[in-house]
Amino acid sequence: MRYLEAGGARVSVIGLGTWQFGSREWGYGRDYARGEAVKILHRALDLGINLIDTAEIYGPWRSERIVGQALQGRRDDAFVATKIFPVGLPFMTGWRARASARRLQTDVIDLYQLHWPSALFPPRATMPRFRRLIETGLVKHAGVSNHSLRQWQECDDALGRPVLSNQVRFSLIHRGPEREVLPWAQRNDRVVIAYSPLAQGALSGAYRDRAPSNFRRFNSDFGAGSRAQREPLIAALVDIAKRHDATASQIALAWLVNKPNVVAIPGASSMKQLEDNAKAGDIVLTDDQVAELDRLSA
Repeated sequence: MRYLEAGGARVSVIGLGTWQFGSREWGYGRDYARGEAVKILHRALDLGINLIDTAEIYGPWRSERIVGQALQGRRDDAFVATKIFPVGLPFMTGWRARASARRLQTDVIDLYQLHWPSALFPPRATMPRFRRLIETGLVKHAGVSNHSLRQWQECDDALGRPVLSNQVRFSLIHRGPEREVLPWAQRNDRVVIAYSPLAQGALSGAYRDRAPSNFRRFNSDFGAGSRAQREPLIAALVDIAKRHDATASQIALAWLVNKPNVVAIPGASSMKQLEDNAKAGDIVLTDDQVAELDRLSA
């Protein structure tokens, strides 16, 4: 596994997103949550994946509990990231972080992230409370999620120290972070964490002729028009994958994590999917292949 070192952190370029661990909308069922999810996380650690991302809202709370259970005896192998949802008053930040730590069964949260910008409270109301969590040792690094560059910089200023990361939707279908967020991260030793790096499976090639059966079918990325428009890109992913003895999903992930200061956190519904995701971190695309994917996804 390849690693990214930035801002004093060392994280695997392929992480493990755990939204699906405790969330019923994915439709994986109780057996998955109670058994397979723990096995997947253990296997991730075995493969060198150390970035494990969750959030209090996933489940809600169930994903954190599953991650905490799975990390028993393996805590030192993981870089644990969780998120606080921006509801409630800023003074609640401390006890909510401690509640997340209890569910995760850890004394230290490696990365504590503000899940979305707050509609009610500016960064100067919340980030000083993040700073106190760092000063007391409960949190190692502060991060944000779904923030524009301006919002990220405002949090940076309010924290009084670097906000390590910004977790954003980023894939061959959603390339917005390349405009401002990623260049700034690359210049300032920060990390862009790409969530939905396969656009919830739209880039896998599995849904060329149909939409998923679960909640994702309402996602515009799976509409008939979107699928037709995206077909040349999927065909290119499949073709490039053949040249690397890989899958379309692996090539889409490699396109992301070949970029400096980018890591990706795909989920995994099975052990095989996890292992395929992990292999993507070691695929090196040629300049011509990157250019072709860039052109078809522009």
